Amino acid sequence: MVVNKSKAAFRTIAEVADKLGVGTHVLRFWETKFSQIKPLKMSGGRRYYRPDDVKLLECIRDLLHSDRYTIEGVQKLFREKGIKTFVGDTIQDDFFAASETLNEQQDVPEKEFPIGKDVLDNVITGLLTIRQELEESLN
Repeated sequence: MVVNKSKAAFRTIAEVADKLGVGTHVLRFWETKFSQIKPLKMSGGRRYYRPDDVKLLECIRDLLHSDRYTIEGVQKLFREKGIKTFVGDTIQDDFFAASETLNEQQDVPEKEFPIGKDVLDNVITGLLTIRQELEESLN
């Protein structure tokens, strides 16, 4: 079943693997080699990739497969030039920056604000999962 998702929607590991033309085991392996790949993981261990994670994975795939770099070579490129050189600014950073701006406008001290980035990530992922399950049940 094909579900039309917005560009900002989170993707499952199967969706990302299909898009990139690699196996899910390859994505899990790359997570061990590139600390910058940080999909959200739900309690059952299910991975959800943000749009910026997918852009980074596309970049890694291209460097490894098309440009013929080794994993160590890609790691060195990222260390020397920075990831933003290859993938640009990220969607999630912009989203959380907007949240921080909202907090500052409300003059809420950070230590009193009850929701951290990790909690917000989990809430968003949970809502996306519910949405996907609802869409599947409607089809």
